[in-house]
Amino acid sequence: MEYVLKTNEISKQYGDKLAVNGVNMIVHKGDIYGLVGENGAGKTTLMRIIAGMALPTTGKLELFESDDLDNARRKVGVLIESPAVFLNMTARENLIYFHILMGLEDLKQIDDVLETVGLHHVGRKKVKNYSLGMKQRLGIAIALLGNPDFLILDEPINGLDVSGVKEVRDLLLKINEDFGTTILISSHILSELSRIANRFGIIRGGVLEEEFTAEELKRCSSNCLEMSVSNVELSKQILNGLQGITDIQETSNGMLRIFGDVYLAGNINRRLVENGVDVDRLQPVKEDLESYYLKKNGGQEHDSTTKS
Repeated sequence: MEYVLKTNEISKQYGDKLAVNGVNMIVHKGDIYGLVGENGAGKTTLMRIIAGMALPTTGKLELFESDDLDNARRKVGVLIESPAVFLNMTARENLIYFHILMGLEDLKQIDDVLETVGLHHVGRKKVKNYSLGMKQRLGIAIALLGNPDFLILDEPINGLDVSGVKEVRDLLLKINEDFGTTILISSHILSELSRIANRFGIIRGGVLEEEFTAEELKRCSSNCLEMSVSNVELSKQILNGLQGITDIQETSNGMLRIFGDVYLAGNINRRLVENGVDVDRLQPVKEDLESYYLKKNGGQEHDSTTKS
């Protein structure tokens, strides 16, 4: 399968800190690849290396199956951290500035890009008066100048309200589907990331620990039962070792999640009641990207609003 990005043992050292550690990663043509990780996991550093904004300490990478990175990066659009825009200028004025800065010639593309990101009706409104979602869409518009084949987006939905998140989500799906643009995106909002990405990578402590497709996640994710019980610790003792149960976890709100065969529900309920535990609620839940990530991360909660 044709790939847009391939890294080979990419590492980045800052003093005593190894921010990225031996990353081997592949993004195939047409992917929306979701990069998942905690604050300080190495997501932004890795993206900066791929975009040419930082040099790796060791390792190498290829773009579009080529090691001619200077030429290949002409086909890459980048939005890392906050959009670098001029607040006292309009969206169109900003795009004209970056269009000239990039040495592009066809000014008609500016109107096309404004329409793509839904900012073609803003007129003379200054960027300083935009909502955060509009500013993010403008940042994506700048990244789209030059018709890139590969977009690198670092936390583009972080801090947005519900409507802003939907606007950016729909925009990225449109860019991917209508233009065939490959996208590498990081986000803390895993529920949203799972709605657009078809491939994922989990990075922790600078190490890319796992890559998988959305279909693989769907197949390998365990079915589980979510339960509200009168005595959590006693319930764990009663159910521990019961045949068919692969894992028992306590959620942050005091619920129990029982992983394994959901057809054990009747047996689980009976065992608990017979041993004096009241079961207030018992329902099957399909594990999603967020719960899968938390399970891999030792069940620790993560901050879905903080910038990495």
